[in-house]
Amino acid sequence: MSALTVSQDPEQSWDDLVRFWEEMEWPEGSRVEIIEGIVTVSPAPAFRHNLIAESIQRRLYSVISEDMGIFQTLAIAVPSRLGMLIPDLVVAPRREHTESDTHIPAAMAELVVEVTSKSNARHDRVSKPAAYAAAGIPLFLLVDRWAPDGPAATLYGDPKGDVYRPLRTAKFGEPLKLPAPFDLVIDTAEFPAP
Repeated sequence: MSALTVSQDPEQSWDDLVRFWEEMEWPEGSRVEIIEGIVTVSPAPAFRHNLIAESIQRRLYSVISEDMGIFQTLAIAVPSRLGMLIPDLVVAPRREHTESDTHIPAAMAELVVEVTSKSNARHDRVSKPAAYAAAGIPLFLLVDRWAPDGPAATLYGDPKGDVYRPLRTAKFGEPLKLPAPFDLVIDTAEFPAP
């Protein structure tokens, strides 16, 4: 199933766009994001997609501190890129913030993880990393089940502007090491193939 875009007034302010996103009645179970100023509605991720996210989440719990959390449905705001994004996983402080009950500022995230879906892989490969880098999120992990050269996981870091530097890539079946503050090896052999 593919994503649906919802048109709105292109002259809307960021606050109006967020209010529209927050107040609209969206289909139950769908993932609703604002990507480059466009409201995008996607179906819930498939089971294999969730298995990958769950596997990474399980490993991360063994290395994060008590004041950090791993969130699966947390929206992160990147107003400079007109983005209200919902990564597959977000590692961020557990403390409460005062901005909103529906999202946190993207700059609070230490790591975001995206697992591509066939229908919206472009967003996970291009639009979302640009927003995450612009927000200064230190690490971005892209698990690309549909990569042109075969399934692979790529860790990005050192954000500058809206660009990350690729730090390392592992084909499915190879280990992938996350640097400090995680110092964790993820075994991509656990990931189901497409």
